[in-house]
Amino acid sequence: MADRNPNDPDKRQRGGWLARIAPGVRKIVARRDTPDNLWVKDPDTGDMIWRPDLEAALWVTPSGRHMRIGASQRLKVTFDDGAYEPLELPEVPEDPLKFSDGKPYRDRLAQARKAQGMRDAMGGGFGRIQGVEAVVLVQDFHFMGGSLGMAAGEAFVAAARDAVRRGVPFVCFTAAGGARMQEGALSLMQMARTTLAIQELKAAKLPYLVVLTDPTTGGVTASYAMLGDVHLAEPGALIGFAGPRVIEQTIREKLPPGFQRSEYLAEKGMVDKVVPRAELPETLARLLSMLMDARSAA
Repeated sequence: MADRNPNDPDKRQRGGWLARIAPGVRKIVARRDTPDNLWVKDPDTGDMIWRPDLEAALWVTPSGRHMRIGASQRLKVTFDDGAYEPLELPEVPEDPLKFSDGKPYRDRLAQARKAQGMRDAMGGGFGRIQGVEAVVLVQDFHFMGGSLGMAAGEAFVAAARDAVRRGVPFVCFTAAGGARMQEGALSLMQMARTTLAIQELKAAKLPYLVVLTDPTTGGVTASYAMLGDVHLAEPGALIGFAGPRVIEQTIREKLPPGFQRSEYLAEKGMVDKVVPRAELPETLARLLSMLMDARSAA
């Protein structure tokens, strides 16, 4: 008996036994593509979590890991009923240095915008947090590592000034890997510009609250992330200037367990309170209400 050749051109043309006995049936019974994102792996335990359950838990795993979420989702879970007025964030010159690191900066920006559906790393809105009006700005780590560039700096300044114009508190959720290297010294200038915007809030006697999320590092930590009236942090968030690996290589010593995590910083007094994600709106509302009442009394 001759061996069957799976590459027989006649067999490929016939299309298999199902197509031969019932043309059209093959389309009906063809395997349907199953979405590959219905299950999410817990980074701590390796367990697979049903995505709808994870979304209902605000992307907090059963092990307690607070997974990173985007700006639009953060705004929805922060404001009452997810309703808010999006902020008009200013546009800035693109690629002023004509930078390329093997790939033009313009191409990297276009790729990030297509993937994330936003102009840059900041998203903001005005609304109510359990009844308390506030301007909220969110740094999205998914957009080029939440890096601080001109667009992010301009967004911070615009949001702070919008809070001053409205006479409401300003809340910033931070998440960044540092300054945007493709913009060189122009990105570093944003540290000073955001600091000046915070001074405008202080001059207007308006509260400025910071919520540190994973990760908050680099020039962001060295500027507006640590200049709030109150500093909250999500559990387990990495917070620092240089990363643990860089510090260990520099000092040639092993860092203590939990170093640069939010709980460690709360113990050392750099963070006022570690707050689980589900409790953040209530905590923010309570603090903002208390601070605004104190402002009115003064």
